[in-house]
Amino acid sequence: MSQRLVLFDLDNTLLAGDSDFEWAQFLIEQGVLDREVYEARNQAFYDEYRAGTLDIREFLDFQLKPLSRHPRAQLDAWHGEFMERKIRPMARPKARELVERHRDDLRVVITATNSFVTAPIAREFGIADLIATEPEQRDGEFTGGVAGIPCFREGKVARLDAWLAQRGGTLASFAESWFYSDSHNDLALLGRVTHPVAVDPDPELRRHAGRKGWPIISLD
Repeated sequence: MSQRLVLFDLDNTLLAGDSDFEWAQFLIEQGVLDREVYEARNQAFYDEYRAGTLDIREFLDFQLKPLSRHPRAQLDAWHGEFMERKIRPMARPKARELVERHRDDLRVVITATNSFVTAPIAREFGIADLIATEPEQRDGEFTGGVAGIPCFREGKVARLDAWLAQRGGTLASFAESWFYSDSHNDLALLGRVTHPVAVDPDPELRRHAGRKGWPIISLD
């Protein structure tokens, strides 16, 4: 394919923060989730993610269950306020410029965070295509479960391959492919593209990028 594929991680890459973490914090601030019960667990899961020890199924049970307790219309209304209060202040100007530089390429946000939280954020950056962890739905409402493979670690590679197969191609169909990420959790996919780029990387990814000679950039 003559078109180039450009993949963007979302949390701590395009955003100066983590949308998954901030969504739970937002629900705590709204009084929807009990602060005493949820705040410490939310921080613990985030710390495990950073350390590379996260049990994704345990985390998704924590993160998706609240979606099943409220009507979709209420969740959408909360999300609108979440975008205004939490997300737009975290949308880095340099990240918007980076996305714009790739405007002629096939741009995709690929993220472990669920699509309910992230679809409006991808649109905020002007990116039409999203590969994310999918919350299970029944009759338009969330069940609290996960549909398919979580888009995390090796799951990101599997989900990308499936998405490209639906379009009649593979990663090898593109002469050039980029992946911008901050996290060592994305090493499996970073190793697959022709242009891996470490963005304000965590220490493990910074070391790996240094050994491999991958570009290291900052969007701060």
